[in-house]
Amino acid sequence: MATLSDIGLSAAINILTAIAFLVAFAVLRLQPINDRVYFPKWYLKGLRVSPTSSGMFVSKFVNLDLKSYLKFLNWMPEALRMPEPELIDHAGLDSAVYLRIYLVGLKIFVPIMLFSLVILIPVNRTDHSIAPGKNGTFSEVDKYSISNVEHKSDRFWSHVVMAYAFTFWTCRVLLKEYEKVTTMRLHFLASEKRRPDQFTVLVRNIPSDPDETVSEHVDHFFRVNHPDHYLTHQVVYDANKLYQLVKKRKGLQNWLVYNQNKYERNPEKRPTRKTGFLGLWGERVDAIDYYTAEINKISEEEAKEREKIMNNEKCIMPVAFVSFRSRWGAAVCAQTQQTRNPTVWLTEWAPEPRDVYWDNLPIPYVSLAIRKLIVAVAFFFLTIFFMIPIAFVQSLANIEGIEKAAPFLKAIIDIKIIKSFIQGVLPGIALKIFLIFLPAILMVMSKFEGYVARSVLERRAAAKYYIFQLINVFLGSVITGTAFQQMHYFMKQSANDIPRLIGETIPSKATFFITYIMVDGWAGIAGEILRLKPLIIYHIKNFFLVKTEKDRGEAMDAGSVGFNTSEPQIQLYFLLGLVYCVVTPILLPFIVVFFAFAFTVYRHQIINVYNQEYESAAAFWPAVHSRIITNLIISQVLLMGLMSTKAAAQAGPFLIALPILTFWFHRFCKGRYEAAFVKFPLQEAMIKDTLERTTEPGLNLKGYLQAAYIHPVFKDDEDDDAVSGVVHEPEDTLVPTKRQSRRNTPLPSKYSSSSSSLLDVHEQP
Repeated sequence: MATLSDIGLSAAINILTAIAFLVAFAVLRLQPINDRVYFPKWYLKGLRVSPTSSGMFVSKFVNLDLKSYLKFLNWMPEALRMPEPELIDHAGLDSAVYLRIYLVGLKIFVPIMLFSLVILIPVNRTDHSIAPGKNGTFSEVDKYSISNVEHKSDRFWSHVVMAYAFTFWTCRVLLKEYEKVTTMRLHFLASEKRRPDQFTVLVRNIPSDPDETVSEHVDHFFRVNHPDHYLTHQVVYDANKLYQLVKKRKGLQNWLVYNQNKYERNPEKRPTRKTGFLGLWGERVDAIDYYTAEINKISEEEAKEREKIMNNEKCIMPVAFVSFRSRWGAAVCAQTQQTRNPTVWLTEWAPEPRDVYWDNLPIPYVSLAIRKLIVAVAFFFLTIFFMIPIAFVQSLANIEGIEKAAPFLKAIIDIKIIKSFIQGVLPGIALKIFLIFLPAILMVMSKFEGYVARSVLERRAAAKYYIFQLINVFLGSVITGTAFQQMHYFMKQSANDIPRLIGETIPSKATFFITYIMVDGWAGIAGEILRLKPLIIYHIKNFFLVKTEKDRGEAMDAGSVGFNTSEPQIQLYFLLGLVYCVVTPILLPFIVVFFAFAFTVYRHQIINVYNQEYESAAAFWPAVHSRIITNLIISQVLLMGLMSTKAAAQAGPFLIALPILTFWFHRFCKGRYEAAFVKFPLQEAMIKDTLERTTEPGLNLKGYLQAAYIHPVFKDDEDDDAVSGVVHEPEDTLVPTKRQSRRNTPLPSKYSSSSSSLLDVHEQP
C-alpha cells in the first residue's frame, strides 16, 4: 500500500518528467526545421511561411536568437489569449466545445475541492478509526478519507450534506453548460457558411426495381415525392477494391521516390532490393526498375477496376446522396418517413463530405443489426477477459505481490527508493501500457458495425472506451486490488465482515488512482504537446521522400483531437473526482491540476497543430453530459454502499433521494436540449434559405453540389460524370420512366410498391 512518501516520489518523478517534456518542446518548437511539426495548422491554412526558405544556411535549421529561448513558456499565455469566437472561426465548433469539457471539470471540481479540503479533511483526519494493525491494510492517505471515521459516528452527517451540496453544484454547472453549448450550436448553424451537407440527405435501403437502374429509380422516386425541392443525386459505388489499389500504388510510389532520391545522392551505385516478402528474401533486383514495373502493374489493375465499376450495374449500391434546392426541403426529407413501408427509402442527414467513411457505405443495410450484435458480444468478452491482465498488474504492482511471485527480489525491493517507485509509480505505468492498443481495437469494432460517418465512428468508439474504463480501470482495479492486497486478512474474518472490508477498500484505492493521474494526466499530457512520434516521422519523410514543397506539406501530420480516446479518458477523471470528492478528498487537487494543465495544452494544440477531419457542430455534447451524469449516479450509489458498511443508520438513508433526483435532472435536460443536437428546426432552415435567396439570387446550387459526394478515388478523374451517377435537373414537370409494368397495369409493381400511384399521371406517352 502506497504511503505519502511513495506518492511524493511519484509526484516528483512525474513533475520532473512533465517539466523535461515541456522544456524539450519549448526548445524544439523554436527550431526552423521543426516549424511544420509544431505549427502545421497555420501551414494548412496558408497563413505561415517556412522559416527555412530564407536567411543564412545555419539559421534555416537552428534558431540563433538567444532571447527567444528566455521566453520558452510564452506558449501558455498565447494559447489562452485567443477569444472563443475567434477560436470557433479558426478551428471549428467541435474543437471549441471539446475544450469546454475541461472547463466544466474546473468549474465543478475547484469549488468542490475547496469545500472538501476545508470541511471534510478535518472531519476525517481528526477521528481515529484507523490504527496500526486494525481493520486490514491501510496507508497514511486513508487517514484523510472517510475510512478514518468511526462506525455509527455523527460525523457522517457532514458527508451526507456535502454529497447533496456537490450534487446540486454539479447539476447546476451541467445545466448552464448544456444551455450554453446548445446556444453555441444553434448560432453556429445559423451563421455557418454554405456546406453540401446542409442540402443533402443520405438515402439507404433503396428497393430494387426490375425496370430501372438504381440511379433512375432514385431520380424517379424523389421527382414524384419531392417535386418542388428535389435537385439532384449521387449514387454510391462499391469502390473499396479500387481504393485499396490506389492506396497500394501510392505506397509503391513513395518507395520509388525514396530509391530515386537515394540514387541521386550516390549516382555511382543503383539501389537494389529483394523480390520476396518485405524485401527479406528472393532474387536481388534493381529497386527503381522493380518499383516502376510494380506501379505499372497496379495501374493496369486500377484501370480495369475503374472500367468495371463504370460498366457493371452490380457495383452500384442501394445507397444514394440526394440533394435538394433548399435546406428546408432537405430537413423535411431527412426527418420524415418516406413510404408506408418503414424499412425502405430510409433517410438521414448526410455527413459532410469530409466526414463520410466511404468503406462502410457498400455494407448492406440488413446486415447492420447482425454486425452490431457480433460487436456487442465481442466487446463483452473483451471487457471480461481484460480483467485478467489488470488483476495480474495489480497483484505485481504492490510489494506483497512481487515478493510472493519472486522471493529472490526481496532484498532489492526492501531498498526504500525502489519500494517507493514500485508502490508510487509502477501501478500507473503498468495500467497505461496495457491500455495502449485498446482504442485501436475499439475503433475497428465500431467500423465493423457499419457506421458511415467518421464523427459517429469516434462517438461509438468513445462510448465503448468509456464503458471499458468504468468496468476495468475503475471497478476492476478496485476489486482485483482488494482480492490481492487483503486476501490474507479476508481469510481470517467471518463472512459477515467481508462486505465491510470491500466497502472500506474503495477509499484505500485512492493511492493507486493518484499515481495513475500523475502518470497519465500530468506526464502524459506533457508528452502530448511534445509530439515526439510526429516529429520523428516528419523528419524521416523529409529526408527520404520529399522533393518539392508539396511533398513537404504532405509529410506533415497535423493529427486531430481524437475524440474516441481523449473524451473517455476525461470521463475517467470526472468519475474519480465525483467518487472520491466525499470519500477521499485528498485526490481532488491532482484532478484539478489535470484539468487546468490539459485545458492549456489542448488549447495550444487546437490553435497551432490539430486539423479536425470533420465538423459535427458539437453533436457529441449529449453523450458527454450523459456520461458525467452516469458518473455522478455511480458515485452516489458507491457512497451509499460505503455508508452502509460504516453502520451510518441515521445519515445513510438520506442519500437514497440523490440518484433519483439526479436521474430526474438528466431526463429534464434530455427533453429540454437534446432535440437541438438531433434535429434541424425547419424555422432555422427557412430563415437561412430566405437570406441566401435574397443575397445570392443567381447562385448555381446544382453546380455547387454536383461533385460534393463523389468517392475520393474518382475525384482525380478527368471526367467525373462518367462515374458520378448525377442526374441532371429536370426542365419540365413530366416524370419520365422506363417501368414497363406501369404502362401495362394501373397496379403498382411488386418491386417498387413504395412508389406512388401518381407516377402514372406523370409518365411520358
